[in-house]
Amino acid sequence: MSMGDYDASISVAASPTVLFSYLADVQNLPAYMPRLTSAKPHDGDRVTVTAHIEPPGEPERDVKSEAWIRVLENGKSLEWGAPGPHDYRGRLHVAAGEDEDHSRLSVELHTERIEGEQVIDGLEEALDGIRAAVEAAEAGR
Repeated sequence: MSMGDYDASISVAASPTVLFSYLADVQNLPAYMPRLTSAKPHDGDRVTVTAHIEPPGEPERDVKSEAWIRVLENGKSLEWGAPGPHDYRGRLHVAAGEDEDHSRLSVELHTERIEGEQVIDGLEEALDGIRAAVEAAEAGR
C-alpha cells in the first residue's frame, strides 16, 4: 500500500442488490459522505457536489465542486473522482456477504494528500454511514 492508497471494508445487513441500488443513486451521497450537503448529477457522469467546510481559523462555508461518478452495473462498483491537485479518486465495491441477506462493502481510495489518519477516519465514517442508511431503509420496508 503506497502512500496515497487506502482501503477499508464492512459487512452490511442487506442483499448486494439492495446495497448496490442505494449506492448507484448518486443523490444518496450526502446521507453518508461526511460534510457533503448535496449531490446533483448532470451531463453523464458529472456531479456537482456541495460541501460544508470548517477550515481552521476561517469562517465555515459551503463550497461547490465538480466530481465524476461512474456506476458499473456489472461489477457492482461505483467509481468516483474529483479534479484538483490531490488526484482524489476511489471505488466502492459490493460483494456477496456470508449469506444472501448480507453484503461486503469495500472502498478503495487514492489521494496524494498526506493526512492518512484523516483519510482512514473519513473512509470508516462513510462506510458506517452507508451501513446505517441502508440497514435503516431495509428495516423500514
